[in-house]
Amino acid sequence: MSFPSIFNDVVGPVMRGPSSSHCAASLRIGRICHDLMGGRISDIQIDFDPNGSLATTHKEQGSDMGLFGGFLGWEAYDERLVDSEMHIGAAGIKVNIEIKDIHADHPNTYQIGLKNPWGSHEIIAISTGGGMIEIIEIDGLKVSLEGDSFVTLIYTTEHQEVKNHLMQFNVDDDFEIHAENKGCVILTSQSFLDKTLLEELKAISDDVQIKQIKPVLPVLSGKNPKIPFITCEEMLAYNADKELSLWELAVRYESIRGNISEEEVLSKMNDIRIILKNAIETGLKGTEFEDRILGPQSVKFKSMMEGKKLVDGDVLNRIIMYVSAIMEVKSSMGVIVAAPTAGSCGAMPGAVLGVADALGLSEDETVKALMIAGLIGVFIAAHSTFAAEVGGCQAECGSGSTMAAAAIVSLAGGNLKQSISAASMALQSSLGMICDPIGNRVEAPCLNKNVMAASNALSCANMALADYNHLIPLDEVIETMYEVGKSIPNTLRCTNLGGLSITKTAKEIEAKLVQKQFYKSC
Repeated sequence: MSFPSIFNDVVGPVMRGPSSSHCAASLRIGRICHDLMGGRISDIQIDFDPNGSLATTHKEQGSDMGLFGGFLGWEAYDERLVDSEMHIGAAGIKVNIEIKDIHADHPNTYQIGLKNPWGSHEIIAISTGGGMIEIIEIDGLKVSLEGDSFVTLIYTTEHQEVKNHLMQFNVDDDFEIHAENKGCVILTSQSFLDKTLLEELKAISDDVQIKQIKPVLPVLSGKNPKIPFITCEEMLAYNADKELSLWELAVRYESIRGNISEEEVLSKMNDIRIILKNAIETGLKGTEFEDRILGPQSVKFKSMMEGKKLVDGDVLNRIIMYVSAIMEVKSSMGVIVAAPTAGSCGAMPGAVLGVADALGLSEDETVKALMIAGLIGVFIAAHSTFAAEVGGCQAECGSGSTMAAAAIVSLAGGNLKQSISAASMALQSSLGMICDPIGNRVEAPCLNKNVMAASNALSCANMALADYNHLIPLDEVIETMYEVGKSIPNTLRCTNLGGLSITKTAKEIEAKLVQKQFYKSC
């Protein structure tokens, strides 16, 4: 089992684009395809199931854009992403996309066929939410690869001899045989296999072909990853004789999970803090992008707030301003952090940084608060989902609100139990939230929901600081969110088939966007 990482699953990836489960996840899938083909691809066949979310959202929400960038070997924050379709054409790569029955069990399923003059491969992958992925099949071989390790594929008819040689070499347990059949052995490891071993394997038979795939996640997973706890209840039991603060528990979890030092954990989160701060500053200067619905509204909000022309509420208004600025950077293809998703990228960061700045707190205190948000997100990632396609917007903005509430309590000087109480109340308040993007863009009502989520986090934090009784333990609320998500009709789970997305005005907006794209392409 691969346990969630704060930087893999929750506060990340650093990316561009409207949707992490579309843009960042598809780019990561594309990167794996790029490596499998040795960076040389001539033809690509992409199939989406008509009953999944991608059939109606793959173009407008950035799946195509992300895939193309991944096929070219780019990072999720590459500034060329917005023009990736042009670049894929310039590279001479032919791409065909079809909507057909591929018997997909998951709404975010990618079936991809790859060709070049030297061979062909097929990958089936899913986007699991927040930019996370799982490769579930390679060339007909069932696998479970999440991009958090180095992967070596050894194709050969001498399967058993290759396997025997590997076992003789693997005395230090440097790698694990992840999957195998008579034609292929797939290994996972913390680094690429020794070059001497690779040469010895190639010498076994003339037909041995070796493919190597680099990790696409920032924190790697070992063969048998260890964690100190994976639920809130387990965390409290673990801490019974330690009396660590919540941010210290978060740092310890990520340090043990990723086998990295606590100093490195805090350094990584400080890098995230800087990116978030830059996104807010960029947004408040005003952003421009042609293919979007909402313009730079945070600029006027800032002016009116500073001019005392809004209803008084300094902390809340600052939060609204920050949330708006981050969302505007996202919708203008600027660099943001999916925290926990791109669709909800404004809620948690806007609330946490807004409160920290309003209270005049230090950068270190902000980093600690972001660590707390990350740990709460780990519990959600482990036992529920961040994917709106699976659980509706409660999985995105609801999760962001939950994470932010716990962090705000810490910023205000509250204790661990109050943070957990705030998180529980925030998620209880978010159950049942649907995902119905207008015009197939992740802008509206997404902005409103991000602001609502951040406002809810502030309210629940204050209630917890006053020792309101949250009644239902956080673990149980997280489990409930997952069950509620499965009960939401698929038309209200990011498919552009229900809710506000099918109102008369929404359809008029969508038609205008399509028309604008048509004339631009001409």
